[in-house]
Amino acid sequence: MAVIHLHAAPFAGPLPRLDGIFYETARGRTPLPSDCLAQLRGSTFLQFRTNLPDGRLLKVSLDSDGTNYTLRLDAVPNFDIRQWGLSVAAGADEYFTGLMERVVDWPQQDSWAPGITNALNLRGQTVDMILKPTMSVYAPFYLSSAGYAAFVQSDWPGRFDFCKSDPRAVKIRFEGPSLTVKFYTGRTPAQLVRAHALDAGPPFLPPRWMYATWRWRDEIRNRPAYYDGTSVTGPFNSQFMEDVLLMKAYGIPLGVYWIDRPWGPGPNGYDDFQIDPRRLPRFAESVRWLNAQGIQMFLWIGPFFQGKMEQEALSRGYNLPGQRPMKNNYPLCDFTNPDAKKFWQDGVAKLLKLGVAGFKLDRGEEGIPDGGPYRVFDGRSLRENRDLYPVEYLKAAYDVTMDYRPDHDFVLMPRAAYTGSARYGVFWGGDIGGVQNGLRAEILAVQRAAVMGYPNWGSDTGGYNQQSMDTEVVGRWLEFSCFTPIMEVGPTDNRAFWDYHHPPRYDAKLIALWRLYARLHARLADYSFEQAKVAHQTGTPIVRPLFLADPQAPAAWSNWWTYLYGPDILVSPVWKKNQRAQEVYLPSGAKWQDAWTKKIYAGGRTITVSAPLHQMPIFVRVGSKIDLGDLNREWKDAVAAAHTRPDLKALDAEVRAWFNRHYSKRSAFGVIKSVAKTNENR
Repeated sequence: MAVIHLHAAPFAGPLPRLDGIFYETARGRTPLPSDCLAQLRGSTFLQFRTNLPDGRLLKVSLDSDGTNYTLRLDAVPNFDIRQWGLSVAAGADEYFTGLMERVVDWPQQDSWAPGITNALNLRGQTVDMILKPTMSVYAPFYLSSAGYAAFVQSDWPGRFDFCKSDPRAVKIRFEGPSLTVKFYTGRTPAQLVRAHALDAGPPFLPPRWMYATWRWRDEIRNRPAYYDGTSVTGPFNSQFMEDVLLMKAYGIPLGVYWIDRPWGPGPNGYDDFQIDPRRLPRFAESVRWLNAQGIQMFLWIGPFFQGKMEQEALSRGYNLPGQRPMKNNYPLCDFTNPDAKKFWQDGVAKLLKLGVAGFKLDRGEEGIPDGGPYRVFDGRSLRENRDLYPVEYLKAAYDVTMDYRPDHDFVLMPRAAYTGSARYGVFWGGDIGGVQNGLRAEILAVQRAAVMGYPNWGSDTGGYNQQSMDTEVVGRWLEFSCFTPIMEVGPTDNRAFWDYHHPPRYDAKLIALWRLYARLHARLADYSFEQAKVAHQTGTPIVRPLFLADPQAPAAWSNWWTYLYGPDILVSPVWKKNQRAQEVYLPSGAKWQDAWTKKIYAGGRTITVSAPLHQMPIFVRVGSKIDLGDLNREWKDAVAAAHTRPDLKALDAEVRAWFNRHYSKRSAFGVIKSVAKTNENR
């Protein structure tokens, strides 16, 4: 074996002990010879080649910049190599986190199952590194409490085993003809997270308006009357107007209104990127009405063609090969084909020309073919393209949106993400269960996402699947969402809190909680935006698990329900029903002031604080410039506002008057009344 030591780099951190390196073909596994492993364990920088018993030339390199190490494994020939694998030595109490936003890998419902106890630590779990619906923010990166992190630089699917099959080892296997793994070392976990975030990104810097509050419903209908029976005479969609008008009347700030599918014609409401004028009358004008109030319009899109575009895409071969015909999500666009991508982008451009400022990019991981002899347009196999598909989808949307909204004055929010996605978008936590353990799962998800290099993240407040519509669960979720970068409230079972539950009733408590925490989130928009700049420039996430701030404290690793929002605000969301007190660990090195009682506590200890339903534990670092205001007074004002029902007739008339001033010399009343009547149940 010829070993070439190029130089000895300065040693700043320990490379974890590597073992069990192998590659696998149809004939079985070929392990790396023991003398090769010995060289890896004793070096900081080396390259060697050696002939193996099966006749291949093995190529191994280990490069170091003095802090981080990149291991590259290859063999010649490599066309029939199915996968590579290696083991990393693990200590008895070593802690691992990262890889995915889920609590457990599969099925996703287990992430919010009753009695779930798994938290941020992945020890004892296996994770298949292939994106699965619908909680699908992943990255082949994990952080260890032993002072290192590992980033598998591969587009191929893989598997991580965190001491499940062997309590002394992390086992990593990835498909593909070669394997590259970067090992980060450093003095703190925060240093490791920053290094990976910049390698995989840097993270996208959204416009400031993204940090305002959002509102949406899953399916928006155009009805002749508002929730309370007041006739609709305004010129736009009735439910859309109802949300905007009542939020303003209650003093609930709104910065983004998002209309989910269906918004177009066709059986799935998505044909040809056209707006359905019956469901959304005068859509372009409604966008201008929003913009006049400082509100942006957001729409749902998918990576597939429907309507006439479907027929044309199939005839031209623009579809992803290997996909079987299905009712929805078909045919998927092959984004590696420049002509197919342009055809899809031309559809998105129709919406951008109407003033749409951002998109929810759904379904990027759902129904994606990943087997068989098929290859995408650029020649890669479906299997190699599988995890990369959501990145291609997002990048295609990013490129066309930049054409119409330069200076990054837009937001793209995909459900699925993999290495490379953070450069182009922000993210949300998939179709989470609307139960208390769903909220628990999302408290974990935002922190996992932060560790993985996805600093801008939010969740469907109140859940998407299994919506309990429980006042306490939704109320606690509003509190949590306030302290995530994206505070989006919806889908709330296509209802609003003034028309909530089954049967519908007015929920003044939820309206008051929404007002309190939406106003607080809006006041923090400048702070959130400044932290987003930090994330973009340095890789430091906005939401920070406690172990990033105080890694020497055992409680910082175990108190997973408490986290920092930027450097100066500490929050501890409550997720259990009927819980009215919370244990909070306060990081050392600072004093912390309770935002509710104004009492000051020394850091480096765990305290128990009162947490009535409207009070999430919130602390501000003493000496910071953060001023959250008088939250107790804010709550009293919110309760008073929620018990005063606005006059929808008068509010509706204001919209009609605005429309007439800007677009019509005659009253729009007759036209709009006729349109609304024909679409009562649409």
